Amino acid sequence: MTTWSRDFEDISADMLAAVGGKAANLGELTRAGLPVPPGFCITTDAYKEVAALAGISSRFFGGSHDAAKARELILGTPIPSEISKAIVSAYEHLGPDVPVAVRSSATAEDLPFASFAGQQDTYLNIVGADAVLDAVRRCWASLWTDRAYAYRATNEIDNRTVALAVVIQRMVQSEVAGVMFTANPVTGRRHEYVIDASPGLGEAVVSGAVNPDHFVVHDGEIVDRRLGDKRVVIRSLPGGGTEHIERESTTDACVTDAQVIALAELGERVEQHYGSPQDTEWAIDADGELWLTQSRPITTLYPLPARTTSTADTRAYFSFTVAQGLYRPITPSGLAAFRLLASSVSKDILGLPVADPLAGPSGFVEIGMRGYIDATAAVRSEAGRFIMPKVLGVMEARSGKALRTLFDDPRFSLVPAPRRKVIGRVLRLALRLRVPYRVLQAIISPQLAHQFVERVGHEIRRRIALPSTATPAERLDHVQEVLLRHVFPVVPRVLPSAAAGFLMLGLASKIVGRPGEVQAVLRGLPNNITTEMDLELWNLVTRIQQSDAAELFGTESAEELGKRYQTGTLPDIGLTEFLEIWGDRAVAEIDVGMPRWSDDPTHILGVLANYMRLDDPDAAPDAVFARGAAQAEAAIDRLVAEAPRRKRLLRFALGRARALAGIREMPKYFMVIALGSVRRHLKVIGAELAAAGRIAAPGDVFFLDFQQIRAALGGTALHDVVSRNRESYEQELRRRRIPRVMLSDGTDVESVSQAAATEDGSLPGTPASAGTVTGTARVVLDPVGARLEPGEILVAPSTDPGWTPLFLTAGGLVMEMGGANSHGAVVAREYGIPAVVGVADATHRITTGQTITVDGATGTVLPA
Repeated sequence: MTTWSRDFEDISADMLAAVGGKAANLGELTRAGLPVPPGFCITTDAYKEVAALAGISSRFFGGSHDAAKARELILGTPIPSEISKAIVSAYEHLGPDVPVAVRSSATAEDLPFASFAGQQDTYLNIVGADAVLDAVRRCWASLWTDRAYAYRATNEIDNRTVALAVVIQRMVQSEVAGVMFTANPVTGRRHEYVIDASPGLGEAVVSGAVNPDHFVVHDGEIVDRRLGDKRVVIRSLPGGGTEHIERESTTDACVTDAQVIALAELGERVEQHYGSPQDTEWAIDADGELWLTQSRPITTLYPLPARTTSTADTRAYFSFTVAQGLYRPITPSGLAAFRLLASSVSKDILGLPVADPLAGPSGFVEIGMRGYIDATAAVRSEAGRFIMPKVLGVMEARSGKALRTLFDDPRFSLVPAPRRKVIGRVLRLALRLRVPYRVLQAIISPQLAHQFVERVGHEIRRRIALPSTATPAERLDHVQEVLLRHVFPVVPRVLPSAAAGFLMLGLASKIVGRPGEVQAVLRGLPNNITTEMDLELWNLVTRIQQSDAAELFGTESAEELGKRYQTGTLPDIGLTEFLEIWGDRAVAEIDVGMPRWSDDPTHILGVLANYMRLDDPDAAPDAVFARGAAQAEAAIDRLVAEAPRRKRLLRFALGRARALAGIREMPKYFMVIALGSVRRHLKVIGAELAAAGRIAAPGDVFFLDFQQIRAALGGTALHDVVSRNRESYEQELRRRRIPRVMLSDGTDVESVSQAAATEDGSLPGTPASAGTVTGTARVVLDPVGARLEPGEILVAPSTDPGWTPLFLTAGGLVMEMGGANSHGAVVAREYGIPAVVGVADATHRITTGQTITVDGATGTVLPA
């Protein structure tokens, strides 16, 4: 027999399909003995019955117009008598004409990744059976409001899987009410209770109609209070419905300190019950009794670390993947590769062997499917406080600034260490890695440095090679060997040569006395592998213009061009030869799970189509690069001529800077070649596993770590594991804010002191490439398929070499991450485009089509 209604006492968390998220939570809270006003739920069976009678079928799931029609049909369909009798009976059981709140409770609601807060309708102070029935029907119809429909589309929830239950709950005629988060939703700090309160019904706070009193409670103490004016009060009317009352503002608190602490204690009980932070609604009635009217998970919090090196102390974590320009999550195979690379660093660089290399060292921490380093020891050491901000200042300035804010935090007080011992350890490490020798060699003879770098490249290619006859198990063994022994050691071997160039640039800055001016000598920099790649890509445009493909690039989409290339119907433009050399590159290329250009050149074909629209010969990238090189040589002559002393030393230093700084890109390039080889081996393994039926498709192998892949090679089917891992990955793809530096209690360090716009409205950042440009902004979150018109200013969260083809036609660059010598800054300088990096939330504050001015010398962006 169909159950049309259920009392809260009879509802549990596993009944989501029958009662929806809101009712499931209220049932759980009631059964846990928490102070929930009594009520019941009209189940989804009732909605489905009415929807069927209304004639709502799959044809209503295609667009917002169909949603409006579905809404109209439900409102016009009478409720069957057996359902209306069940609703009235349950309502009368609460008491004669008792005022109730009628709330929607959808099956896609209060989920771990989407709360759906406010997407369906709520009706307050409903009195009488007829009014209740009408409110129920309107709740059912609200499943098809435009906002609910759009929210489901954004969260990729199929409309056909959604149904609506309705909660009917006795009204609390509150003297004061509001909301409470059991974790700080702004900073992410766990066990910090954030409370907003206002007189009357809580709807005033929930809807944003009032400026409420705001309290923050931590460790049983009120650590922050801000009293609002509370000018709007929503009250229940005697016969049903509510009224909005405008009143004079007041700065008196509407709750006592004791009530605030009691609310925090209630929040702690709720969180303990669910085992996760909660977003709650509460009310205090005229008798001073505290009620809990709703609870749902907070879905916007960034996850806590998967593991910590210590549970006793607060730890600080720095995201090295964000510093590398990778905001997106990393695939499980990519994380597995990072664990082995981290084990390699620990053993071969730091001399600290790892018990289980596949698990990675304790200092490597995965949070939100991204890579973090436990920086606690560095923050608490004198040497770390000296080195980390300087390194990050030129690599990822915002992370460096966030770390510096921890220096005054008593939780990260300095741990005394003999300076001589620290210096000795650093010197021994540098000597063991032959850093002084490589730096000196590069300064004396840049030619020898370049020859050495070339030998390293040949060596890494030889070590990653494997016969094509290798078995899948042999390939997996080889992958682990390459990652554990051969990839990261390239960095300390090659980087000192580039460091020598920047040391010379620093020396020149000291002599000139104006650090900003010497950056001009880095334009049109030779020996930069990324620049060479971009110019090679530009050279393909000439071949396109002289081939039968020119018309195709003007009329067909990148996807259509990609299909032509794959099927061999695209005229020869030299792309195959380009991919043979550069095919291991990609967007987010440090993740082995991400497709390479050789896997799918659609992105590159789209970039070439963009280049075809550049019709000014003087703006052609090769001309711009040559002009930049000439300007750099002229800058050297000018700086030497203006120098009052040490002219010969200055010319020597600037010359060495130009000769060596381009090597900066080589360590990562060699790593990308190795990671490309790793990916090819994993693709072969994936094909074998798919053929054996242990995964569904070859690409599924990238949603397994190496231990899981080995289990699959041993005969275990892993379809469910792939599905779970892919679901987690896709949820993280939707996350927009990623903490650069976070604490083990969940605090996003940067959010505590978020940079704001200056008085003139400009957005502050870090100067990256001198010059000023005013133009149209183009916000690009993913370069694949992006269309950047010549001269537009590229606004991006971050960039890596996979982005740089867009730089060739950009008029300027704005990035949310980066420092003066981050990848994007270096390439922007070489192309001579003004650039500002480290601009907080630039992709949110700036919109596509907006006119902005980028001042690369002062590090500011001024929106029009």
